[in-house]
Amino acid sequence: MNGGSRWTAPRPGEAAHGDLRAEAPRPTAIHYNLTLMLSNLTTGFIGRLRARDADAWFELWETFGPILRAQLRKWGGGRIGFETVQDLSQETLAALSTSIDRHDPSKGARFSTWLLAIAKHTLCGEIDRRMALKRGAGKKPVALDEAWAGASKGPAPDKPFEQAVFDAKVEAAIRMVEREADFVDFSVYRMRIFDGRSGKDVATAIGVSEPTVSRRLSRVRDMVRERLSEVISKYSFTDDELSEAGQNGVDPNPTKAADALFDEAMAEIYIRQQDRRRQDEATLTD
Repeated sequence: MNGGSRWTAPRPGEAAHGDLRAEAPRPTAIHYNLTLMLSNLTTGFIGRLRARDADAWFELWETFGPILRAQLRKWGGGRIGFETVQDLSQETLAALSTSIDRHDPSKGARFSTWLLAIAKHTLCGEIDRRMALKRGAGKKPVALDEAWAGASKGPAPDKPFEQAVFDAKVEAAIRMVEREADFVDFSVYRMRIFDGRSGKDVATAIGVSEPTVSRRLSRVRDMVRERLSEVISKYSFTDDELSEAGQNGVDPNPTKAADALFDEAMAEIYIRQQDRRRQDEATLTD
């Protein structure tokens, strides 16, 4: 499950593929409050981004790059080209990573709201630069901190965008499990859940008993729940974001009787996300 796109890690002090520069955050009361309020997992990830950890950068790009490209293409209405969309989406994530620890949770803004606000700021900055070149002089773009401060008043994510962000989190958890799990175990999970094949069919395909298929499936399901909980915590700023898993039928801590419903919901999300990936990849090859 790859994004089918190019990615370039930014050099220290600059955004990926672009002119956008974000000032290094200064320690503030907001900064320390956030450190206390977010989970160790989230703050650890932020620290990796701040340190220009290439793996953390790629994770952010791999997870949310397609969503940003789709949103920027939508805003551009066909008037911005492939290379510009690539650059702006990477600039957005660069700005997000260098500013995320200045977010004030008390304002109640969701992760998806911040992501959208920074994407809008990045696109507007590009438009301002182009207009300035045409006029021979420019108007100073709004500062990034101002864009973040006004995020609650900025573009509100619509339901498709919110769903895409949540589905991307689920896909990220699946991707983590695919990399960590035993190959045969994950193959069983894929065939049973994503391909919709029966336990008997899978048992015949890999030459084991149906009880063995059930045990392998259960083992991977437990891994998926664990990683899902981690990813949702990492990319969630508010209580309602944390509750989205239950609303989408994939609560990481359900009752045992809910396994079938959990599997069904995971399959639906996976299929939606794969459709988005295919649409994104089609634009990369046009």
